[in-house]
Amino acid sequence: MTLLHHIVEGPATAPALLLGPSLGTSTALWDAVAPTLPFRRIRWDLPGHGGSPAHLIGPGATVGDLAAHVLRLADALSLERFHYAGVSLGGAVGLWLAVHYPDRLGRLAVVCSSAHFGDPGPWRERAALVRREGTAPVAATAPSRWFTPGFTDPRLVDDLRRADPDAYAACCDALAGYDLRPALPAITAPTLVLAGREDPATPPAHAREIADAIPGAALTELPGASHLAPAEQPAAVLAALRAHFGEPRARA
Repeated sequence: MTLLHHIVEGPATAPALLLGPSLGTSTALWDAVAPTLPFRRIRWDLPGHGGSPAHLIGPGATVGDLAAHVLRLADALSLERFHYAGVSLGGAVGLWLAVHYPDRLGRLAVVCSSAHFGDPGPWRERAALVRREGTAPVAATAPSRWFTPGFTDPRLVDDLRRADPDAYAACCDALAGYDLRPALPAITAPTLVLAGREDPATPPAHAREIADAIPGAALTELPGASHLAPAEQPAAVLAALRAHFGEPRARA
């Protein structure tokens, strides 16, 4: 069985926290946040991104397909139950898991994400563009979607340039077909929703929609943050996640 590429850090006796990436990025998105989270941290790459094989995803893929890969990873690591935090598409995977596998999920953090990423047409157009021309055109415009003016992280833009075009396009297919809004009230996991106040890709209104629909969910807006908040405002993201997930007790 081929698994998603992943990095495991932290004490083996600590509760597990899976960290999901945004479309076009890799485990590097969490570099400034993960090392000081007091958990057994498992960062994973989307298919065709970072170190994950591209063949794990194909045309017409769904967010549920990506979530199934995450569950296979958790099973391979003998994680019956885990906490989860994810950015954008990674956050969508977390919401899907919370709806369909509530018994596997502890606490959930949804970062700069959405329950519905807009009309499917633009995602299908982006998928067609990348299949035709590669990832260079979307990498050229990514900084304006990902970061506030004056900030950038060249490593993450390079991740997008190196992503497999077919796998990236299949992830766009997944976003095009994703709408979890009707199922949000069924989520029982204690949920934190983080929004970048200057995020054009998933504006704060998307975060409010999630937080308003999930019973008991908390919402935090991060000033000075765009779409990739863990890279741009790591201290604020870290503080919010530590407050939400708490200080863990070691597993027996």
